[in-house]
Amino acid sequence: MSRMPTDKLIERDRALLLHPYLPDSVTERVVMTKGSGCQLWDIDGKEYLDATGGLWLAQVGHGRKEIADAAYEQMQRLEYFTSFWEFSNDRAIELADRLVAIAPDSIDRVYFTSGGSEGNEAAIKMARYFHWRKGNPERNWIIARDRAYHGIAYGGGSATGYDLYHDGFGPMLPNVAHVTTPWPYRSELYGGEDPCDFLLNELEETINRIGPDKIAAMIGEPIMGVGGMLIPPDNYWTRVEALLKHHGILLIFDEVVTAYGRTGEWFAAQYFGVNPDIIVTAKGITSGYSPLGAVLMSRDVGDTLGSDGGFPMGYTYNGHPTACAIAMANLDIIENEGLLQRARSTGAILNAKLETLLDLPIVGEVRHVGMMLAVELVSDKATRAPLPMLQPMIPDVIRRETGVIVRDCAHNVVLSPPLIMTEAECDTAVTAIRSVLERTNADGTIR
Repeated sequence: MSRMPTDKLIERDRALLLHPYLPDSVTERVVMTKGSGCQLWDIDGKEYLDATGGLWLAQVGHGRKEIADAAYEQMQRLEYFTSFWEFSNDRAIELADRLVAIAPDSIDRVYFTSGGSEGNEAAIKMARYFHWRKGNPERNWIIARDRAYHGIAYGGGSATGYDLYHDGFGPMLPNVAHVTTPWPYRSELYGGEDPCDFLLNELEETINRIGPDKIAAMIGEPIMGVGGMLIPPDNYWTRVEALLKHHGILLIFDEVVTAYGRTGEWFAAQYFGVNPDIIVTAKGITSGYSPLGAVLMSRDVGDTLGSDGGFPMGYTYNGHPTACAIAMANLDIIENEGLLQRARSTGAILNAKLETLLDLPIVGEVRHVGMMLAVELVSDKATRAPLPMLQPMIPDVIRRETGVIVRDCAHNVVLSPPLIMTEAECDTAVTAIRSVLERTNADGTIR
């Protein structure tokens, strides 16, 4: 099939593959066949600049031989065996030890998954089961936020704060409450109040309305990725942590996007100075070279879940030795090449270049932490009315015209490049974005 003409291969794609979030009206396919660093090539040899890191995850870039070698060597030795019951493997133990060493001080236990959706599903079950084991089965409510994204399984999908991910799939998980999004640029959400004061007051009111003794956990992305790279007020998370702790409510940090250097720290919890009870990770743990996730938890949570017969939930690929070997090689690269510092320094450079777009009438705000960046598009800077996102989508036009791949999240153009991105590649990305945004009208159409 790899020797098929491109048109025939695309025809088979249309006939065989069900793509996530692809409207029937879109017949285009971009078939990637090669990657190196921040570059990708499709089946026709066209070159692209990957400014999204796939789906927020290509921390070390594409085509790293060191990771391929690690997978090859591990597969020759032990490709897989179960981690259920008393069974384990050396690579899973080594990786768990390393994750605990680099994690926030609160973390002391590890539970492996195959990805972020599995991780959030596990975390929600863990929170409820923790309180059940503590003799408080009535503590089963989960607090989440509007515009949150916690994956597409039923637990995480119910915590996700978008109707798009609920419509047609109901009924969703009961006992899930959503509170307002931290989005300081959208001051209208807070009725003239200080955003952080509004959000904390609302959270406390929600806790009191439901009853503190009925709530298991609050789950939140430290920075909301799919929501548009939304950064909360500076003291938001420390105040949330203190409020939850006062009521005995667990804090689950969904760091599927933010962990492993994306913010310039190993974990965004360290960036915000908080110690969650549970941290869900995936994506950057292997830079996408293999599916893997890790749910990290405090000693109290881990000991409670593991008592009295063990935690009654497992995935076939828990602690997969080849995936763990790949993760170790990936973390080696992040550490040896100083990619945490590079995320901070290159992220600042890219942010400064993106801020030059503020001279355009449709650019309302530029946001960034490390190598997470967003350009918020508005139809009117005075009212901050969101720019309509019409077909063709702005990122699609940027890709077709310039070969630079960015992402749309609502009315935001979002970038999450590999942490190895060069300054020249930053210039290429910003030039490409400008070339389209300067031709975009206030109604979302492109000249």
